[in-house]
Amino acid sequence: MLDAVVVGAGPNGLTAAVELARRGFSVAVFEARETVGGGARTEELTLPGFRHDPCAAAHPLGVNSPAFRALPLERYGLEWLHPELPMAHPFTDGSAAVLSRSVAETAASFGPRDAGTYRRLVEPFLPKWDTLVRDFMSLPRTALPRDPVTLARFGLAGLPPSTWLTSRFRDERAKTLFAGLVGHVMAPLSGFATGAIGLVFALAAHARGWPVARGGSQSISDALAAYLKDLGGEIHTDYEVKRLDDLPPARAYVFDTSPTALAKIAGFGNYYEHFRYGAGVFKVDYALDGPVPWTAKEARTAGTVQIGADSTEIGTALRAASRENRAPDKPFMITVQPSIVDPTRAPAGKQVFWAYGHVPSGWTGDLTDALERQLERFAPGFRDRVLARATAGPPELAARNANYVGGDIGSGAVSGLQILLRPKLSLSPYGTPHPAVFICSSATPPGPGVHGMSGHNAAKAVWRRLRQS
Repeated sequence: MLDAVVVGAGPNGLTAAVELARRGFSVAVFEARETVGGGARTEELTLPGFRHDPCAAAHPLGVNSPAFRALPLERYGLEWLHPELPMAHPFTDGSAAVLSRSVAETAASFGPRDAGTYRRLVEPFLPKWDTLVRDFMSLPRTALPRDPVTLARFGLAGLPPSTWLTSRFRDERAKTLFAGLVGHVMAPLSGFATGAIGLVFALAAHARGWPVARGGSQSISDALAAYLKDLGGEIHTDYEVKRLDDLPPARAYVFDTSPTALAKIAGFGNYYEHFRYGAGVFKVDYALDGPVPWTAKEARTAGTVQIGADSTEIGTALRAASRENRAPDKPFMITVQPSIVDPTRAPAGKQVFWAYGHVPSGWTGDLTDALERQLERFAPGFRDRVLARATAGPPELAARNANYVGGDIGSGAVSGLQILLRPKLSLSPYGTPHPAVFICSSATPPGPGVHGMSGHNAAKAVWRRLRQS
């Protein structure tokens, strides 16, 4: 009998398996797809030689993850590549605000009226970032806070809606960039704790940047898998689990799946009926005949580029997708250009480009034209650079990854109390009605992102159970 079986070989499932194997438990992982990866994969989606990331591409939470930083992943091929600028947010006048490794450079890009405000907002947290991120990503109750005072101060700043926080800024440049940060998790700007989301992304950039993984996001998953095998763990791919009886006997079962899938497999009925899924995304992967022709020079050296003319336009787009059940006319976009620091991703002189906009859950339309009209506003001539494109709306994304219900790449709405208390209102979010069954996906705290912390936290609950039995 195995000590633990993990279902799903995404970053969280692999991290949970590694954490258990490191402590001497026998572990086997079962993955429905033919390769490991989940939301951290790399594939040739367009043309030969162009290696795209179907989901996550830039990794501010990955490089800052306490779970990943405790593992020897570099020994197994993971290398973080840092663009000159972590992120840029261009405007229609050809200028841009930036999120730089330097707080001073970032603040200066907002203009003199908001530079001091931004510094006062982020600088108190930076010296204690490693402790803060560990405390924040261990909520609720998986570990006692190491610095409860700093965590409480962060909560005072971040728990109100992001619109409260951005009301400190006087000009639109800072408000727009910060609104874009919140939009990374598809949360309406007026939602509970959205200020914390923006702050985490900003602080992550200042602390360690927003890198990409050399060779693509698959490198993260491959490094976790290789380390797990060295620890004695087993990985079985192309193995779809439809019920618990499909799995070998084990003392514990850990699911890196959606709550909906877990309830079906384990026979939990309507246990997760109140879990809400969020808006979907429409994603396009591009093969380009050269760099994106950004008007703003800052965007040409940034790994990530946010697209939204101002905070009002961004807020309108987020509301349309998440509350009004319609595709926005001017979608807020997140784009990543890995080739500017990783020449292995495309043939010489060419580039891969990653872009998505928000749409309603399950939306079946085509947002390509709207996305490219937005890009042309900030990069005139963009369409002339396109060699090929691969599009994926909510149905295609859900077909590729069953955790993305309705095209929700966050595996659950990041709004209301569900930002912190997911998948149920519980102080033991990784447990289920069955004492030997656990959930470790992004549907659990701390939520979306390739950081492995949901798997890390769930593994703690599992090994406590295994030690007691």
